[in-house]
Order: sequence, then structure tokens, then C-alpha cells
Amino acid sequence: MIKKKVLDAQHTLIHTAHFPMRRDAKKGHRALLGIGGNMGDVLRRFEHLWCYLNRAKMLRIIQTAPILKNPPFGYTAQEDFYNSVLLIETDLTPKVLLRYLLRVERLFGRKRSFQDAPRTLDIDIIFYENVKMNTQELTLPHHGWMKRNSVLIPLSYIQGNKK
Repeated sequence: MIKKKVLDAQHTLIHTAHFPMRRDAKKGHRALLGIGGNMGDVLRRFEHLWCYLNRAKMLRIIQTAPILKNPPFGYTAQEDFYNSVLLIETDLTPKVLLRYLLRVERLFGRKRSFQDAPRTLDIDIIFYENVKMNTQELTLPHHGWMKRNSVLIPLSYIQGNKK
């Protein structure tokens, strides 16, 4: 069952079976993942992603936020995006987690054509514990997260426990 709540002319919150959800934390390093997509049936893909990650042995989903439908930024001549965040626990290092998430993106049909291009699935590591890192392959915290409604609005539902 899908429930929608219009926030304003450009932003709509969407609740699905697994967005939002919460469970008790157990162990491991905490990381916040941002997910997004705007090609095909993104809501269904997010549900399949949740099921896929829920079965993974290397991470555990602790909490998800509602899904936000919002306009694209950067390259704007494309469909609106759907975005959410997932709080996970993992024993993987940030770089190993990134490699795993890039494989998951490819499994879900991600093709990289140009920056800010339409995509089936994008998974970003927004935070990994309190780690600060700036390498060619990974920057933590994720650059620009604090300027993006696609992160801030879903994140407010994890931090503030809104309904």
C-alpha cells in the first residue's frame, strides 16, 4: 500500500511497505545511505532494494525514511527523482562498502552516462560514523548533502522520528 503526502508544489512524501521502517540496532559501524532514481518504477525498485539489502550478510538496515518525490538538480531536463535514506550497520570499511554499493547499483541497472544523468538507482554513502575522508573514489561526509532537500527532508524523519 502506498500513501502520499504533498509537502509543497515540488515535494511529495511517499510511504511504502519498507519506507519508513525502524528496528533496534545491534552492532557494527553506522552509515547513512542516500538512495535515488528517476527511471522506470522507482518505488518498486526501492522495495526490491530493501529486500536485497535486508538479505545481505555484510550490512543490516536499522531504519529507513519515507520516500521523497522531488525535482532534479544539475541536469534538470529529466523526470522528477524519488529519494530516501537508509541507516545501516556494517563491519565493512567505507571503501569496501562503496565497492559493494556500486555492484548493487549495476545489479539494479545503473548505467553512468554523464553527471546528474537520469538513473535507475543511485546509492551514496552520506555519512559513515564520524569518518572524514576525501579520496578520488570517496568523500565523507558526502559533498553537498546539507544543501539537498533530497537528503535533508528524508533525514529529518530519521533524526526527528516524524510520522
